[in-house]
Amino acid sequence: MDHDYTRINARTWDAWAQNGCCWTVPVSHQTYVQAQEGRWDVLLTPCKAVPHDWFRPFLTASRLDGVRLLGLASGGGQQMPVFAALGADVTILDYSDRQLESERQIAAQEGYAIEIVQADMTRPLPFPDEHFDLIFHPVSNCYVEQVDPIWRECHRVLKPGGVLLSGLDNGFNFIVEDPTVRPMVIANQLPFNPLKMPEGRLEQMVASDDGVQFSHTLEEQIGGQLRAGLVLTDVYEDTDNEPDAIADNIPAYWATRAVKPVIRDGWTCFRRYDDA
Repeated sequence: MDHDYTRINARTWDAWAQNGCCWTVPVSHQTYVQAQEGRWDVLLTPCKAVPHDWFRPFLTASRLDGVRLLGLASGGGQQMPVFAALGADVTILDYSDRQLESERQIAAQEGYAIEIVQADMTRPLPFPDEHFDLIFHPVSNCYVEQVDPIWRECHRVLKPGGVLLSGLDNGFNFIVEDPTVRPMVIANQLPFNPLKMPEGRLEQMVASDDGVQFSHTLEEQIGGQLRAGLVLTDVYEDTDNEPDAIADNIPAYWATRAVKPVIRDGWTCFRRYDDA
């Protein structure tokens, strides 16, 4: 079988999009119009909407006019149409043909411009230094073995004072084989990496149409952003969107807001950088 896990995952997302997975269905025309009217929400994790306050200092009167925004591994027409409706200058990077086709279709339908880049975020991002004001990165690095290079690239392409909003899997989903079964059974050790597990585990994931997924530690997810030079400003937890998960209120995800500090007169500004 093909052991290039990123190619496997691109094909997996294509199949999910073809089958109507909830994370591949574009927003409706009504949602786009409501965003134009200032009524909008977006998701980094399955259930909780991102606080509008997280978009400061770029959000003015519920608008993001002129903000250069990158949707990092967030194809599918679920967030970029909302940001375009708010006036942002949007770019989408994804490796799934079908997810990017959804972006093309909804942009044509609603009549906005979008830069569409098919690329793999495990490689250097194809953008110049200090190019974006804001990066929106929903839960997706669970499909990547090493996340530190991603945080370094996010820091590189953000402008000083730019904001990175990330959705992160905290590893809970990898401990149990099926979180909807009671009692839950611990099935795996963490960190979960099928490329380093006994022969057959990778093939099992692919055969189950799960793609190739990885868990990441706090040190990788949060520490990696800090090591890249970003400053963490806020966090929240979220559950899966299945009824049992919501009822049990077991957090399976984190969302983080981080800022690239502004350098002024040789000093790194860690306070009031949101006003920069």
